Amino acid sequence: MNIQLLRKSLLLLLISILFTPLEITALGKRRPPPGGRVAIVVDERLSALRTTPELSGQLQRRIGRGGLVAIRGEKRNKDGIVFYKVNVSSRTSGWIQRDAIVCAWRSGDDARLLRLIKGSADFDRIARARIFLDNFRQSELRPEVLMIHAEAAEDAAGRLSHDAPRRLDEREMKAGGAPEFSYFLNFNGLDRFNRQGITFIFDAREKRFHYDGESWQEIVHRYPRSPEAIEARKRLAAIGAR
Repeated sequence: MNIQLLRKSLLLLLISILFTPLEITALGKRRPPPGGRVAIVVDERLSALRTTPELSGQLQRRIGRGGLVAIRGEKRNKDGIVFYKVNVSSRTSGWIQRDAIVCAWRSGDDARLLRLIKGSADFDRIARARIFLDNFRQSELRPEVLMIHAEAAEDAAGRLSHDAPRRLDEREMKAGGAPEFSYFLNFNGLDRFNRQGITFIFDAREKRFHYDGESWQEIVHRYPRSPEAIEARKRLAAIGAR
């Protein structure tokens, strides 16, 4: 390739990186939209953004779980359903059903989210528990959610232990030449859990995944006198024994 052309291409690439607006903050979290108090979407089944505060209102978009909105106002419709007027970005606003979101600053929303977590299963339970742990850091319900989060992660480890050997071909792993355990720890079934902040350890002898116990550790360190601490210590001791 022509050297001058290569230099020009690299310069254009550098300029595009420097001047592309960032959507993620230094903490790796999305910036909240402007214009009101921030709330988080926890129930995507109800998270339709509409042009009017009615269930028959025209759909603008559906906001994914974990999405942030800024509340500007509220209105109860004739059916008794409360809608919030929200900003999704500096250019997009609409109405969303109150039941789809929680607010860290509103009393009782931690309990409401806990009920939703308990009614959820599998990955949905983990994802909603993660929202709770990221946004309700001072809630008295936090030890209970930490335990739910950890138990759901350990349950997921059991399913992954079943799926990974079926999807990872032993002959291909041997032909690839990398250590066998590294294929398991790179198994793509782990990806969505990793994005939720969950780390698994791998028992190479038994070829099984286990949750690394981070939530149990927080229970023991921050809430040593909580009812959950007794079980958390047992789980951590089992990890240590392995």
